[in-house]
Amino acid sequence: MKCFKLFSVIALSSSLLGLSITELNASEQVNIYSARKEALIKPLLDKFSEQTGIKVNLVTGKGDALLTRLKTEGKNSPADLLITVDAGRLHRAVEADVLQSVESKTLEQRVPEQYREKNNRWFGISLRSRVIVYAKDRVKPEQLSSYEDLANQKWNKRICIRSSNNIYNQSLVASLIAHNGVEKTEQWAKQVVGNFARPPQGGDRDQIKAVAAGQCDIAVVNSYYLGAMLQSDDEQERTVANKVALFWPNQDDRGAHFNVSGVGVTKAAKHKDNAIKLIEFLTTEESQQWYAKVNNEYPVVKTVPASEILESWGDFKADSIAVEKLGELNAEAVKLMDRVNWR
Repeated sequence: MKCFKLFSVIALSSSLLGLSITELNASEQVNIYSARKEALIKPLLDKFSEQTGIKVNLVTGKGDALLTRLKTEGKNSPADLLITVDAGRLHRAVEADVLQSVESKTLEQRVPEQYREKNNRWFGISLRSRVIVYAKDRVKPEQLSSYEDLANQKWNKRICIRSSNNIYNQSLVASLIAHNGVEKTEQWAKQVVGNFARPPQGGDRDQIKAVAAGQCDIAVVNSYYLGAMLQSDDEQERTVANKVALFWPNQDDRGAHFNVSGVGVTKAAKHKDNAIKLIEFLTTEESQQWYAKVNNEYPVVKTVPASEILESWGDFKADSIAVEKLGELNAEAVKLMDRVNWR
């Protein structure tokens, strides 16, 4: 009988393509390439193994590198599942033809249509919103309204945000293209770039820190970064996070921009049935509660409550756009951001 030699967690590096999961044992297993860090997914995978007897072999790494690896390995890839973040990256996996369609009534019932690919080649397993955070001592919430309002002259030299090569910003711009068209979105982006307090730099946590330090008054970030900072073991990070507040944009019209972390079954999957079982497990109420709490993200299953910190941010209206549209418009968004010199 063949079996699997497990590399429990491999941090992807420049030598990634030289690494592999070698099959040594048992058909009752499932192999995952995950862009989520080990701590954010492995406890759930261990629980799945306990309940089903199915061994989970996990490789973690950067999303783009994992996709490159899947494409290079082709039909010989050992991976049964790809877990990654953002509809933009999930769409790239679809375009690379490394994912296959899945039939599961359970997943179709649990995962809302807008948070899964139309042919069920990937499913959202958690939700995140790209929101506005503001300095409590310098900005009043009534001064804020929408993503579109970030182009207003009143925000001149007051905005911090990541660079244009960040997939989260690309998806936000893609959503604006979907709602407002290319021409209006390009004019908006040009004015927003003019309102930058500094050249784009760092990650979302760095934008929050910049607001707290007075380098800018507002920032655009994914909500879970603020949640993580508020729960941090680092007292200084908690202090920084408490100097800002979260604002839900576009509550008077389409709603705040939301995206997903998601999972798809690879075309090369040798353990497809086990892979589907694992996705279904990730959408159970118990898994959704744990995953959302640890990641500070919102459950994709509507009946599952959010964590205490997320609940403290209040009710909100979410954009109802099908998130796969964000991936479809990614290339257009990237070109647009280049044209306006969003560095």
